[in-house]
This record gives sequence, C-alpha cells and structure tokens, in this order.
Amino acid sequence: MQQITVDGTTVPALGFGTSGMDTDDERYRAVSAALDAGYRHVDTAQMYESESAVGDAMGDSGIDREEVFVTTKLLGENRAHDAVIESTRDSLDRLDTEYVDLLLIHSPDQEVAHEETLDAMNELVEEGTVENIGVSNFSVEETRAAIEHSDAPILTNQVEYNVHERRDDLLSLCLDEDVMLTAYSPLGVGDCLDNEVVTGIADDHDKTAAQVAIRWLLQQPLVSPIPMSSNPEHVRANADVFDFELTDDEMRDLFAIGGDLDDDLAGKLGL
Repeated sequence: MQQITVDGTTVPALGFGTSGMDTDDERYRAVSAALDAGYRHVDTAQMYESESAVGDAMGDSGIDREEVFVTTKLLGENRAHDAVIESTRDSLDRLDTEYVDLLLIHSPDQEVAHEETLDAMNELVEEGTVENIGVSNFSVEETRAAIEHSDAPILTNQVEYNVHERRDDLLSLCLDEDVMLTAYSPLGVGDCLDNEVVTGIADDHDKTAAQVAIRWLLQQPLVSPIPMSSNPEHVRANADVFDFELTDDEMRDLFAIGGDLDDDLAGKLGL
C-alpha cells in the first residue's frame, strides 16, 4: 500500500470512509470488507455513529491495532475544552482502543473558538491518547491559523476533493506547509464516473472510472483519498488502484475537468 509521510508520521495513502451508512450491521460489514481488501486507514467520526462498528470490525479482523491508522472527528457540540477531552474518551471506548491515530475538528462553523479546541486536542496528544491532530472543512485562512496556533503539527485538512471539486489554493498551502489533504467524496457522490474524460482514460487502462478518479488523487503529493462504499465488490475495486499509473498528459486532462490549473501549482505537482 502506498504511504504518505507528513512531518515524520506515515499514513496509508488510500483510506476507507464510513459516512452515510444507515445501520451498525452495514457499517461493520463495510469496514470488515475494507480491512479484508487491504485498507489500513479507516476514517470515522462521532457524527457518523460508526465508531463502534469500526472498533468491532478491527477487533474481529485479527489485524494488529498498530497496523491500522484510525481517524475520528469531534462532533460540533464537543468543541469546548472539557467536551473535547470527555467525548474523545467516549470515542476511544466505542472504538475499543487506547488511542486514535488522528483526531480532527469536524467543521469550522461552531461557536467555540478553534484555539480552545486545539488546546484541548494538544493536551490529548501530550497524554498519548491521540497521536496526531488536524482539521476538516477548513478554509485556507483557517488552516493557516490552526497551523500557527497549535503546538502539535496539523497533520491534515479533510475536505471534499475530486475532479469536479478542486481545492487548488488549499492544496498549494498543504504542499508548502507539509500538511496532508484528505479527500472525502473522491468520486463526487458518483458524478465523476460519467465524465467522458474519466471514462475514456479508464477504457485506455482497462480500469473503471472510479479507479481512475481515485488514482488521479493518489498521484498528487500529500493527497489521501478516502472512498466509501458498503458494496464489497466496490470496496475491493476501489483498492485495486496500484497496478497502473496515469501519464502526465492524463493527469492534466483530468485536472482540466475542473478548470485551468495554476502554473505555480502545476509546478509543485510536477505537471
């Protein structure tokens, strides 16, 4: 499995998302299928109500805890200092683990100042129950402010990112600051799969459109896609993306779907 190294922390580049599933049984089966398919990076959140299923699936998988990189996120109402501490301990109980690899602020649109939340998250890093911290859905300015305030490095900003939904300014900042960009909805809730450019490149490589869309993300430095599916066949297919490579021309064609690529960012991407 391809890895991303951020400030000395190694993260499996391809992750598995767990949002949008309706029942614990569906979540458990999906995560179990993902672990069986070779995923070793699992994304959950207090809001998704999938932490227990993730913990159960990991426990039943027989895979050593240290081999799976687990991310969870704070619910909006758990942003105040004490709520950060208490809710994270609850998350650990649900996940049946002594630590999480990554804890994120789920959304910037809350009443509690980011600084208060980050200070509490830093305390959890110091005590060892959280290995790394980050943010989600933060703007460029909010991400920069979090980097400047936090003693612990901001490992990632998790945002929607796909061929239709580009994040050029944010990606440029991440590359400059050594921050991973975690890409949720890497298939655009499926709307990337009907694009003629994507399907044409997929045909050329004898791959699916989904595999091409995921591969496009994986070939960008510091980008980690986290596709989600409860269909075991799709789960396995989305992981089968390491036996082919997109050319620079194909990468540029896929970027062009979302508009012109800034010359400065193109240079940082080697395109």
